[in-house]
Amino acid sequence: MAFLTAHHTDVGIKKKTNQDALLLKTAKTPKGPVGLFIVCDGMGGLSHGELASATVIRGMADWFDGEMPRLSRSENIEEEIYSEVEKCIKQLNEKILHYGETSKVKLGTTLTALLIVHNKYFIAQIGDSRAYSISRSIKQLTNDQTLVAREVARGNISEEQAKVDPRRNVLLQCVGATKEIEVDFSTGVVNKNTVFMLCSDGFYHQITEEELALTLKPETVKNEQEMMGKVVQLVELVKARNETDNITVLAAKVL
Repeated sequence: MAFLTAHHTDVGIKKKTNQDALLLKTAKTPKGPVGLFIVCDGMGGLSHGELASATVIRGMADWFDGEMPRLSRSENIEEEIYSEVEKCIKQLNEKILHYGETSKVKLGTTLTALLIVHNKYFIAQIGDSRAYSISRSIKQLTNDQTLVAREVARGNISEEQAKVDPRRNVLLQCVGATKEIEVDFSTGVVNKNTVFMLCSDGFYHQITEEELALTLKPETVKNEQEMMGKVVQLVELVKARNETDNITVLAAKVL
């Protein structure tokens, strides 16, 4: 197994700073390659959102470098990954929260992390950035932790109403805003010739799943240059549709 990867982040057409952040790390192990892919969407005035998202990216990168060599050899890898990732995220939450309290500012960040280890993937989710898999069909692998998504799940509003609801950006939780957070974990089997895509909410509001599936079909992505071109094309399409938020996309094709 190997990866083709591409990523692109854009400040967008309105904001002056880009508070999104991303991480792409791969490593070789005796049992095969592993990869960690993350998208964060920071929130907070001035540069505080940027600080929150960058803090999580640095912390998760250090965790991957320090812990992944051992975890990749573990016989109980699934249980250990859940506990180790959760511990790392909660430590980062405390770090950002402490900074906010001492500096008297409010800040935080979403976190969508995809860890591919051998033939399995693990996702850690907080907030409303997303992960998708694209093969013969497209599947959203994460659940948005937003007020509007919760209302849809409860049957109080429809999917169509949710798209235009003024509360659609209200998060139920994010990293760095409250003492207690609950990491939403999911896992699955990794099949070859699958494209995994992570993105911030500035990307997916102005594009359809059909457009994503058509553009990033695995059979049309033969090298990283092609993948990069497609990712940039999608971001420019979203900007042309007047998305005002920062926009970030990360794609990884499993070979």
